[in-house]
Amino acid sequence: MDSVGFTPAHAFSGFSVNDTAAAKQFYGGTLGLEVAEGPMGTLELSLPGGVKVMMYPKPDHQPATFTILNFAVEDVEAAVDQLNGRGVRTKIYNDPDLPTDDKGIMRGNGPDIAWFKDPAGNVLAVLKQ
Repeated sequence: MDSVGFTPAHAFSGFSVNDTAAAKQFYGGTLGLEVAEGPMGTLELSLPGGVKVMMYPKPDHQPATFTILNFAVEDVEAAVDQLNGRGVRTKIYNDPDLPTDDKGIMRGNGPDIAWFKDPAGNVLAVLKQ
């Protein structure tokens, strides 16, 4: 990249939530991921490979209308069964353009994938790696 002052040491993504305590419980407790508290009420989600994602509180939060975070897994059906066993609903779409089975898994239209929501209503997915 040209040396015009934009020389990032690293990059990370972020998204808003309306309740950081609920987000910390969901991502840390329900999903079993590493979540740390950060400055100004933020949360930092640590993912494999050293990837960091920031969650920030936003009182007028509007859930994303697209998938904000994808989790690549070896077995989507097993991941869905685990999520459902932890109280996470994966059958969130009733849309003919996204034909999913009773578990919420779309098969045969790209990699197998199932969507679910966090407590703030943001859409997440597990998909076949």
